[in-house]
Amino acid sequence: MAATTSNDLICFTNCFLPQEDGGLIEKDLWIDERRGVILDAQRTFFLRKERPDTIIDLGGNILSPGFIDTQINGGFGFDFSVYDGDDKTYRDGLKLVAERIIETGVTAKTFYPKLLNLLRPWSPPNAAHLLGWHVEGPFLQMSKRGAHEPTLIIPALEGFKTFESIYGPENLAEAEDWLMSGDTVHNTVGVRMITAAPEVEGVMEAINEASKRGVCFNIGHSMATTDIATAAIKSGARCITHLFNAMPQLHHRDPSIIGLLGASPYLSSSSFLPFPSAIISALNVSLSSRPITKEPLIDRISEALDEIKTPPQTPMLLVEQAYRKSLLPTGKSIASPGSAAITASESEPKKDLTPIPFDRPFYGIIVDGIHSHPNSVRLAYSAHPDGCILITDAMKILDPHLKDGIHDWRDGRRLYKEGDKLYVEGTTTLAGSVVTLDKCVRNFVSNIENKKGTLRAGADADLAVLDHQGNVLSTWVKGKMVWARK
Repeated sequence: MAATTSNDLICFTNCFLPQEDGGLIEKDLWIDERRGVILDAQRTFFLRKERPDTIIDLGGNILSPGFIDTQINGGFGFDFSVYDGDDKTYRDGLKLVAERIIETGVTAKTFYPKLLNLLRPWSPPNAAHLLGWHVEGPFLQMSKRGAHEPTLIIPALEGFKTFESIYGPENLAEAEDWLMSGDTVHNTVGVRMITAAPEVEGVMEAINEASKRGVCFNIGHSMATTDIATAAIKSGARCITHLFNAMPQLHHRDPSIIGLLGASPYLSSSSFLPFPSAIISALNVSLSSRPITKEPLIDRISEALDEIKTPPQTPMLLVEQAYRKSLLPTGKSIASPGSAAITASESEPKKDLTPIPFDRPFYGIIVDGIHSHPNSVRLAYSAHPDGCILITDAMKILDPHLKDGIHDWRDGRRLYKEGDKLYVEGTTTLAGSVVTLDKCVRNFVSNIENKKGTLRAGADADLAVLDHQGNVLSTWVKGKMVWARK
């Protein structure tokens, strides 16, 4: 591999480029090493009347856009959720992960820890870009909280104003700027993605304002019915957080959040009602109204795996909640902490049946063979291939070189690592996984227009060279090779 050349042009040859239709094509790729961008080879040749001085033969391997991990909790021994009071130590931890994670092909990622100023977009040299943070909580459904601390979960009583008070208005985008056109350290905000439960009080009305500001609003850690989840998408939500996990199971009469993948591109405002409307509307009663008992630490380990005594959303649940509603006098309501109120009524107004255009949401999915069965992954991808986003949701123990055995986590707890699986020490209780994003890609392949994540001319030259088994051979950030397999 060569150093910077006289004309700064590099040509990757003898390689296969992934296409947007999922295929591979044997084709050269030109980049400008100085500017760190991908070039249109034909246009560059005719304008500059020169060819690249550096030719890199990739030996028939695959040249892919660099991976972007939109949901990661830590890695290489550093936990983004733990701050010991020292800004420099915390910043050094971020830099460590950014430098080490490039060996898995990741060239950009988003974080969601506490220290918002430290987590603003940042591009350390020879490391992955930090694109900001993805915040999960505190506006979550208590019964689907996963590893989130129960005492921190709250409703958004004042809608978007509550979001601003929790995250800080200075950390919320005023306009979409995912390309970070300004100073990448000082003039950009940290919040890029928010995960919340749309059935929690105040969340639905906050979705539209957050979306208008360029924040990607995700549905997750939720017990939303099909109607509520659909309304959230119509209000501006664009993605589902770790599909299948921390949400109701797929039921044929109320497919809930998962069912959005099968939605029609045109929706009628009328609802599918396999039961009387009183039963359907009763689902607005949150399961969080049930008493919360103190649980042992072992019950709150895995972000997405823990179901914490959450029954599936089935007709029996509908009947139970409808019965509670039937006991109400007309005009009275039941309200649960952190949930919308339901009101008993005698009749419903007629609805407009005009079809409404509907864009199905993107969905993050953890393809580690643990969080989601391969059949479930295939089912989701078959239903909505264009919306699939592979994520790791990895924790601080993420490190492809970490040996199996017992490792410290947090709060005095320890985990046992066995391959990509993590167990609570001394038990067979799964505590998630430590899978890397490149392995998620390999698992996904075996099962089935922006500046980043594309090979289009003008995009950043963030690249990953892969063999035909999906193993990362080298990683390039902004046109420079930052890691190579030895």
